Amino acid sequence: MGLVQAVVGSVGGVLADQWKDFYTVPDGLPSTAALFAAVPRGTNAGRGSNTSGSSNIISNGSKIVVPEGYGLLLFQDGAITGFAAEPGGYEWRSDDINSQSIFAGDGLVSSLIKQSWERFKFGGQPCSQQAAFFVSLKELPDNRFGTQSEIYWNDGFLNTQVGALTRGSYTLKIVDPILFVKNFVPATYLRPGQVFDFTDVDNAAASQLFNEVVGSLAPAFSLYTNDADKGNRITKIQQDSLGFAKSLSDAVESAYQWKSDRGLAIVKTAIVSIEYDATTRELLKTVQRADALSGARGNSNLQASVAAGIQSAGENGGAAGLMGVGMATGMVGAGIGSLQQPVAPAAPAADDPIAKLKKAKEMLDLGLITQADYDALKTKTLGL
Repeated sequence: MGLVQAVVGSVGGVLADQWKDFYTVPDGLPSTAALFAAVPRGTNAGRGSNTSGSSNIISNGSKIVVPEGYGLLLFQDGAITGFAAEPGGYEWRSDDINSQSIFAGDGLVSSLIKQSWERFKFGGQPCSQQAAFFVSLKELPDNRFGTQSEIYWNDGFLNTQVGALTRGSYTLKIVDPILFVKNFVPATYLRPGQVFDFTDVDNAAASQLFNEVVGSLAPAFSLYTNDADKGNRITKIQQDSLGFAKSLSDAVESAYQWKSDRGLAIVKTAIVSIEYDATTRELLKTVQRADALSGARGNSNLQASVAAGIQSAGENGGAAGLMGVGMATGMVGAGIGSLQQPVAPAAPAADDPIAKLKKAKEMLDLGLITQADYDALKTKTLGL
């Protein structure tokens, strides 16, 4: 009886698998889906009769539509046999006996009788596994990172070790789908109905990526802040999503070979917050203060501070207070002495009789005054 059932099952399955099918993207996919199987549309708007075909057989002549932003991976018996990166409609063609179809012109004998015999040997089941998977070629958003304790790195600008808590997100891109599937995707996701999603909390492979990103944050901060082209300022990180993404991508590539081994790359980052430790906050305040007091602005601010100090000392302590300010400014040394002090206007020179008479003689020669006027001025100036 079991033999009869196997024969019946093999013949019935072959007949069902003769239908050409139409494969496309499954419904209800999340925007963060990275890899998933193409699904056949046995019916469309109530029309069509292909509802009994094998889930692991694709008939020759079947159509597969690849949407924008996705690639198509083809599998035969667990091995990748083809890849298409361009959007559009594709037709499935395979030399495998299980894919042959009378509707694709493969003939009646080869497509029915041979398949029935092969399936009979496997208890009525197809002796091959064929599958088509879509892989996202877009930037995949909402991959989050965060630290529960401070991370530390050596900062070239501050010339010391600094620390911070940080959290944010990054976009991820599959830059080599074949490497990604071969070296990283667990086998459980290479089945119909499964969706590989980097943001899925139950995805152990995605959790591993999260841990590797967190472990790369300190080297990434170090790469960014010690890059001479960035000005060595950690305060620029939150404004430079592409620059820090490159540092983070370089850090994970150096430590975990994401691109070369897994076909993955970080494209952009968005740092939501950076909470520096107490020592780093004090250092940043000192740097900001030094920036504010640099150049001509610094001279003006410091002169105003000294003037205010002298005024306050004069009001509160009299001569003793002024002496204290003098001692304090003297202790500053060359810093105060190098300030650009305001230049006092020159005092008017005392009356010079020779200069007056010289001026009067010039006026006489020019005819501006008479000889009598000159003689009177000379008598007055010399006190004669």
